Amino acid sequence: MNRLVFNNIIRFFALLLIQVLIMNKINFYGFLNPYIYVLFILLLPFETPGWLLLLLSFVTGLTVDIFSGTLGLHAASAVFVGFARPLIIKFVGEKPEYDITTQPKLEQMGFKWFIAYALLMVFTHHFFLNMLDVFSFDEFWQTMLRIIVSTLFTFLFIMLFEYIFAPRKEKR
Repeated sequence: MNRLVFNNIIRFFALLLIQVLIMNKINFYGFLNPYIYVLFILLLPFETPGWLLLLLSFVTGLTVDIFSGTLGLHAASAVFVGFARPLIIKFVGEKPEYDITTQPKLEQMGFKWFIAYALLMVFTHHFFLNMLDVFSFDEFWQTMLRIIVSTLFTFLFIMLFEYIFAPRKEKR
C-alpha cells in the first residue's frame, strides 16, 4: 500500500477519534465548537479526483453525524467544503510545481499560503454548518459571532496539529 494512502487512512481515523471523543465535548456558551475533522479534507493531496474528494468528505461528515446525532449537518457541510476546495485553492493562489503526492500542508506550501487556505476552508465549513443549523436570519449577528469564534478556535487547533506532526528537519 502506498505510504500516502496509509497516512491518510491513519489521519482519517485519528482525527475522527479526536473529534468524537474530545472536541465534541467542547462547547462554551454555544459559541465555541471546534471541528478538527475538517483537517482531513484540507490535507488531501492536490491530485485527489473530484468524485473521491466528495465521497471522502461525505464519509467523514457522516461519521461525525452518526456519533454526534446531528442528522446530516456535518455530512452536508463536509461535502460543501469538498466541493469548494478546488475553488478556494485557485482563489488563494496558484500552487507551485508539485508532484502527485504533494499535499496542501504547512511544510510543503509555506506559511502564508497555508494560513489563507486553512482559514478560508474552515470559515466556509463553519459558515455553512452554522447557517444550516440555525436556518434563519433572526439572530444573524449572534450566528456570525459563533462562526468567527469557532473558526478561529478550530484554526488554532489545526495550526497546533500542523506544528506537532510536521516532520522535523535534522540538524547538522
